[in-house]
Amino acid sequence: MDSSSLAAMNVTLRGKTRHFRTVSFDAKKNAVRLVEQRLLPHEFRVVSVADHRATAGAIRDMVVRGAGAIGATAAYGLAQGAREFTGTSPAKFERHVDRVFARLKDARPTAVDPVNAMLGVRAAMANGEDIAARQELALRAAEAFAEADVRHCAELGEHGAPLIREGSRVLTHCNAGWLAFVDVGTATAPLYAAHAAGRRFHVFCDETRPRCQGASLTAWELAQQGISHQVIADNAAGHLMQRGEIDLVIVGSDRVLGRTGDVANKIGTYTKAILARHHRIPFYVAIPLSTIDWNLRAGTDIPIEERSESEVLGAWGIDGRGHRVRVQVANPTSGARNPGFDVTPAALVTGIVTPVGILRPRELWRRRSELGGPAK
Repeated sequence: MDSSSLAAMNVTLRGKTRHFRTVSFDAKKNAVRLVEQRLLPHEFRVVSVADHRATAGAIRDMVVRGAGAIGATAAYGLAQGAREFTGTSPAKFERHVDRVFARLKDARPTAVDPVNAMLGVRAAMANGEDIAARQELALRAAEAFAEADVRHCAELGEHGAPLIREGSRVLTHCNAGWLAFVDVGTATAPLYAAHAAGRRFHVFCDETRPRCQGASLTAWELAQQGISHQVIADNAAGHLMQRGEIDLVIVGSDRVLGRTGDVANKIGTYTKAILARHHRIPFYVAIPLSTIDWNLRAGTDIPIEERSESEVLGAWGIDGRGHRVRVQVANPTSGARNPGFDVTPAALVTGIVTPVGILRPRELWRRRSELGGPAK
């Protein structure tokens, strides 16, 4: 499928509509360009990140977030770091690249896309005869990863669109839209494809505490595209399911184990999967190939990021004058736990929407040759 055929990722600003990518690269300035997602939905801004340390910081601090988007950002960041090297010693260059790789890898540990993306960049660099050639190959490989991310997401839209029937009521969790990828998105790709085909449906966006990516990002995307939707409190999903008001759940993922089909995604996904199973509602996960981890053997082995308690105890928004402010929500003397992700066992997943089609979780390993997995 041509990745340009899903021309859904347009933004209307001051009455003018134009296309943006979440992540791109300015080769002349050796800078990664990112949509600053912490400002949305109140302000749309693209920022330029000047060096690989700042790029790692942008991933860690969630200027950019989402599996494919941080994968592409890490790939560009590795190329950026390689291009920063001005010495002549190949050995020193390799040690420098090792440090850049480690810094970007450690920025956010749960998602596997950054590691997969950077391993691809390093494999391409190995073919360079000298430092300059390796620097050039690094940028080419990063660009190739970004293009593959767009292509895979467009293919998810093609395969997943039939799930979105006329009149469907769909629940999403967190943001697995174009803001979470280079373009198009994963969980949103079937929605955008169905919308482009003229199908009418309604989306319930879980707010997704504590950072509210569903309320701030997914809802903003759907509003930009003119798709019918409503934001709901996270704990309202079970009530709507019980009353027969949800027909389908579709989410993204930050890591899916190729050996088992277990799914790591934003905290609260496991809860939605249990509710969906109890109410006999199909639960689908949409992923590009870079989200598959072919090495880990159990969901319990997936590293779960613990984020700052401040995200739980307070919230960001804008005041009546349009100024971005943080307010304290919780009791000021209380602490908090803030695991960023949870793991949904494969048994709770109806199907995984992949670039090669919709597969049952246990099919991933059997179909690994088609999915870019290991020979054995």
